[in-house]
Amino acid sequence: MKIRRMKWMGLAAVIVSFGLLAGCGSLEHTKNAANTGGNKNQWEASQDIEKEAVSLSEIPEYDGEPYIEINSNEPDFTEDELTTQSFEDYSDLDELGRCGEANASIGKDLMPTEKRGSIGQVKPSGWHTVKYDIVDGKYLYNRCHLIGYQLTAENANEENLITGTRYMNVDGMLPFENMVADYVKETGNHVMYRVTPIYQGDDLVASGVHMEAMSVEDQGEDISFNVYVYNVQPGITIDYSDGDSSVSSEKNENQQSGQDKKQIEEKKDTSGQSQEKVEIRGNKNSKIYHCKGQAAYEEMEDSKNLVVFSSEQEAKDAGYRKAKR
Repeated sequence: MKIRRMKWMGLAAVIVSFGLLAGCGSLEHTKNAANTGGNKNQWEASQDIEKEAVSLSEIPEYDGEPYIEINSNEPDFTEDELTTQSFEDYSDLDELGRCGEANASIGKDLMPTEKRGSIGQVKPSGWHTVKYDIVDGKYLYNRCHLIGYQLTAENANEENLITGTRYMNVDGMLPFENMVADYVKETGNHVMYRVTPIYQGDDLVASGVHMEAMSVEDQGEDISFNVYVYNVQPGITIDYSDGDSSVSSEKNENQQSGQDKKQIEEKKDTSGQSQEKVEIRGNKNSKIYHCKGQAAYEEMEDSKNLVVFSSEQEAKDAGYRKAKR
């Protein structure tokens, strides 16, 4: 399958034209391929060029689509930035603990060779563990990789994980990541890839992410995009200053009852003590469910295949079987 130049069908993307996106923070933490060569040095030198920052005032309000195109969907990589040497770079966290720009030349040699491990120990800026029934998978926030694990095998790296909505992660970013991963695997070529979280002032949660990519060997013939992905969740109002959230006012009372005041349901045991109602986590692909304390239970929190049940019986009734470990 050949990956076509990025023109998504069926999405009424808004075209916004403006300048280059600013680099955020220093790029000191680097994982390179075995031989970096001169191209890597040229790429680092190119970062000294001052770039004009994207202003959120120029970004249209979210209007039902997960992303908009920027600069007619043309990425802003310079010739000096393009390299066939695989590498990845992440910005230092800023004084508020926020991630900055992440850059990579994606090659097959960077891609994972083993299953992804846990990232639950990382708490990005503005992180909250909160659930709503109207969110797919229940959890409002995911630990979103700026550069996806499937591209660089970079997992529990705090400089690569931000607080992002389920909607931004799955509907906004994942299709672009999948497209790049498929292209690299099928061709063996490289893709320049840059993702930058965009914050308003001192907000701890990014308003969105700016994603750019360009296939190197064919000069963008197969992969070329420049988009801004909104960090929103339909039906939920987010306070980006600290990550607090609530059901949007336009939702009816039945939908919001108990959601904006309780993140975890409680029930009374026979002794009158309040005890936490523990959820059952299922995998919609394998049809296997996990109870708290079992292997992979914590890791499933961020899985795109997560299905949440209130009891084992509910999971069994849905055709799921219990994990053996």
